[in-house]
Order: sequence, then C-alpha cells, then structure tokens
Amino acid sequence: MAANYWESTQRRFWQFSKDELAQMREDLEKSDQALVQMFPLPRRTHLNIFFNQQISRISKRLNIKQQAVATAQLYIKRFYCKVEIRRTNPYLVLTTALYLACKMEECPQHIRMFVTEARSLWPDLVHTEVSRIGECEFFLISEMNSQLIVHQPYRTLTTLQSDFFLNQDEINLALSVINDHYMTDLPLLYPPHVIALTAILLSLVLRPNPPGGNTAATMAAASAALAQVQQGRHGAGGSGQTTPGAPEKDKQQEVRVGKVQRFAAFLAESNVDIEGMIDCTQELISFYECHEQYNDKSTRESINRFIKARGLDKH
Repeated sequence: MAANYWESTQRRFWQFSKDELAQMREDLEKSDQALVQMFPLPRRTHLNIFFNQQISRISKRLNIKQQAVATAQLYIKRFYCKVEIRRTNPYLVLTTALYLACKMEECPQHIRMFVTEARSLWPDLVHTEVSRIGECEFFLISEMNSQLIVHQPYRTLTTLQSDFFLNQDEINLALSVINDHYMTDLPLLYPPHVIALTAILLSLVLRPNPPGGNTAATMAAASAALAQVQQGRHGAGGSGQTTPGAPEKDKQQEVRVGKVQRFAAFLAESNVDIEGMIDCTQELISFYECHEQYNDKSTRESINRFIKARGLDKH
C-alpha cells in the first residue's frame, strides 16, 4: 500500500468534486445517448444497492472478507466513471471486480471458483468461460490506469475506537455505516478518514436506533454535535461528566453525551474537514431515505433487459 492516503493515486486521481463527478457521468451518457434513451435505468443509488446485494451474495458463498468486498465496490464505481454501464454486463463486471479485489487485498481465490459461483447465481446472464473474467479483468485494470490500491475507512475506525471509548454496539454501528457508504458516491468525494469520523459520529447519535430510523432527529443530533465542534474551535467545550446519584438510565445518557463531547473536542483540535463531515452525514441520511423506495424487481429487470437485448450475456 502507498505510504499514506495523501500521497496515493486514490487522492490524486480518484477523488472528485460533486460537479466533476456529475460532468463525467453526463459526458458518458451524451456519448451513448441513443443507448441511454433505449434502456432507461433506475436512479444510481438503486443500482448501487442492487450491485451491493449481488456482490454480497457471491462473497458470502466464497467467504470473502469485507475489505475485499469494499475494494470491489470502489473498483466498480471507478470503472463506471469511465464506461457507460449499458455497454457492459454488470454481473460479469462485479464478479471480475471482486476477483481482482481479492488479489489486491491478499485473499486470492481461484478464478474458476468465481466462474462457478457466478454461473450458479446468474445462470442465464454470465458466460461460463474463464477467459471472459480474464478479459474483463484487463478491461478494468486498463480503465483504472492500473491504480488499484485502495485506502479504506476501516483502518481509521480501528485506530480511534479506543480513543473514544466506543463499545461493541457503537463499533458495529460505525462499521455498518461505513459498509453502507459504498452504496453512495461518498468514496469518490471524500477521504476515508472523513468517512470514518462521520461513521463514528453517527454511531454515537444514532444509538439505540439503527440507520434509517428517525432521519430528522438524526440529522438534528449530528448537526448539533458538529456545531459544538465549531464552537470548540473557538474555545467552547463541555465536560461530559455524569451527575452523582442520577438514575441509571440518565447516567447511560450522560455517558453517551460525554462521548459525543469528547469526540467534538477531538474534532475541534484537529484540521478535519467539518463541512465535509456535514455533507457526508446529509448524503448518508438521504441514502437511507432513498433505500426505503428501492424496488429490487424493477431494478433487476431494467439491468437484465439491456443485457439480453444487446447480447451481453453471450460474450
């Protein structure tokens, strides 16, 4: 892996502004306008959810670790920044991305195992020849300019979880948020440490509610915590101490508040992009709202339609 994120190809070549990302996608659609009009697709977030589900299915069968799954999801995002999705067979692309990610994350498996499982999951949509994955792998590597090293938010979370006294429930919730962010554009917009810190913040303000619960209350709580950071950078802060003699439930609440205050104090003393964290929080909350409208059947049919119509399942 590159010495650090700041010197990596990920930061130099694969981190974009929202406007840059929108322009790249618009240019791709303009270059294949007839194809785009012929085969309309659901919103991108719903495509990301579908891809995540399919990668999860094959990765569970092959017992692939989460970091490799996350790397594969980022490869897919990068690839589809360069190539119009309707020109590819997404089932072949995601299988190949996972195969390549396993090699890069040092948990390789034989290519025939990927072919076997992919054919079992999508018998009418994936070609049986091993050479197809080999060809697609070369295509992916070429479009990503051989820039395959990925920095993940998981490392930051592991490093900081003891500093903020996160319990196992909070760690699991932060991991869930990090896993979910791969179904958004955030990996292409922000550094991994900003994602990890946002996940920690949400793990503190979401408990005991899971992601996608009361979004308005979550947004208000996260915004209040980040506002406290802004104050902390000007000398304000809080002790986060519990009150002697308070009821057990109140004590637990005060412990949680104390964790948020400790986290806010850390951010106030750092150079972390607070505006970026606010945007990450908003994007994640929007994602959870969008997830509620996801329709697996229509998304699957939209993808399968152009694969079959263009004969992409045959080659």
